[in-house]
Amino acid sequence: MVDETLHHVERAGIRLAARHRPGDGPTLVFLPGLRSDMRGDKATALSDHAGRRGRAFLRLDYSGHGESGGRFTDGSIGIWRDDALAVIEALAPGPLVLVGSSMGGWIGLLLAMALGPRVQGFVGIAAAPDFTRAMEAGLDPGQRAALARDGVVMLPTTPDPTPLTQRALEDGLACCVMDRPIPLSCPVRLLHGQRDTVVAWQLALAIADGIEGGDCQVLLVKDGDHRLSRPQDVQLLIATMDGLG
Repeated sequence: MVDETLHHVERAGIRLAARHRPGDGPTLVFLPGLRSDMRGDKATALSDHAGRRGRAFLRLDYSGHGESGGRFTDGSIGIWRDDALAVIEALAPGPLVLVGSSMGGWIGLLLAMALGPRVQGFVGIAAAPDFTRAMEAGLDPGQRAALARDGVVMLPTTPDPTPLTQRALEDGLACCVMDRPIPLSCPVRLLHGQRDTVVAWQLALAIADGIEGGDCQVLLVKDGDHRLSRPQDVQLLIATMDGLG
């Protein structure tokens, strides 16, 4: 098994951390979710599996996440998309299979549209495109007042509050993909747990409906939650990823 190598890619004065394992085939790229990082269970399991199979693999941390520099409150969907793009261009300039978890699914869709034929497959895990619209719609009057006054509001999340900035909402709106057809022609696989209390599983069906290509499948896990990190969930993810070549 070829070892992973830690790399740092600079973008806009910020050092972005990534781990790359060279190998065969299109590079498998794992895109984490909001406030997650490349050391999560799914990312690590996929890296280990890719190593055993001799597959090229790349995982990364967006700015303000994990081992990368920058502040979380300076980030947004467009910025994190561009972070991922910079890392991909520096370390994996050839064909790709993108695997995006939650917010990473949104970023993966944006990357797939930007990179075109280089993307030979896309896997979404509880993909959450356009989720900032739901976050804004869920704000109560007090939170809206705090956002207007301070430019940021703290959302009550576990294990600690999540800062939501006005900049992130505005950029999220500019990056929305669900209000028009999604021009992907590569194979698409969308995994979603039906016990997901964060992102409704019906969103996977809506994404599939918007995909222009015909090779799109939705795989629903009846007892699965948002993270889909149980051993059986990870095995399903691995089998799905392997099925894309």
